[in-house]
Amino acid sequence: MAGKAGKGGADKMKGKAKEMVGKVTGDRETQVEGEIDQARGEAKKTRAKARERGQEAERTTRRDRS
Repeated sequence: MAGKAGKGGADKMKGKAKEMVGKVTGDRETQVEGEIDQARGEAKKTRAKARERGQEAERTTRRDRS
């Protein structure tokens, strides 16, 4: 699996920064954008994990059939 900055990690970090800026400045819109970016990053991470598990299951199935 990729490092923290890959597979959604960058979106999560960007989102957290936006959320904090929004909180500090009182800009609710920026805060919500940050929360959305974090959710997008988590979705990418989950999708990548599911893809990896599917590929592993496929490899295992092929190996068992041989």
